[in-house]
Amino acid sequence: MEAIARLNNVPTSPRKMRLVADLVRGQRVGNALSILKFTPNHGAIKLEKLLLSAIANWQAKNPDAKLEEADLYVKTIQVDGGRMLKRLRPAPQGRAHRIRKRSNHVTLVVDAFNAEVTADEVETKENAN
Repeated sequence: MEAIARLNNVPTSPRKMRLVADLVRGQRVGNALSILKFTPNHGAIKLEKLLLSAIANWQAKNPDAKLEEADLYVKTIQVDGGRMLKRLRPAPQGRAHRIRKRSNHVTLVVDAFNAEVTADEVETKENAN
């Protein structure tokens, strides 16, 4: 059973946050936490807290299951563009340049790793027949 955690209006550009999100996509939770702890990017701190929140959400949904036995992994992580603050910066000869301060929304889904049948296995069995 999966658990979702969302983080809205993070004051980091989506491009910079996606670099960190790509590091942990599909990783086991323990491995993902260690990667985020030692990544020097600013977005890694926010994603580490979001991952811990997703784990807590999973524990709230499954009070009888043990976290160690569940073998959680990061199922999906999605970074979308958020609101954009538009500012003006003075430029020479009375002009102005527009500065766009970007933000992003992050959605993280954590799920228990099961040895169930995947779509790739079904497809290979169909091709064999």
